[in-house]
Amino acid sequence: MEIADILTIIGGIGGMQGFIELIKWWRGRKIQYRQDMADVEYKENENTRRQVDWLEKRLSERDAKIDRIYEELRTEQNARLEEIHRRHEVELKLTDAEAKKCHKRGCKDRMPPSDY
Repeated sequence: MEIADILTIIGGIGGMQGFIELIKWWRGRKIQYRQDMADVEYKENENTRRQVDWLEKRLSERDAKIDRIYEELRTEQNARLEEIHRRHEVELKLTDAEAKKCHKRGCKDRMPPSDY
């Protein structure tokens, strides 16, 4: 191939400006590749950050929900304990009254004898 043929091909492709652009592309292809990879990596990192933020928000919502449920549970347990204590007090008073009950009418010689 002669130089005239090479110059004809270059002229057909785009002339001197086409040749310059070809050289620029050839030298800048690695830089462009690195920039493209950096963009892809940035987008992946941004997507991961958004996903982590969403998961942290969801986790904090679930923690708050669990805290509310435990709070309700403790309230119910305290109410039941108070009810049990109140019933035991009534039961103790009933047992005490049963022990003090007089089995005879008239109560001169009390059965069972007591100092009440």
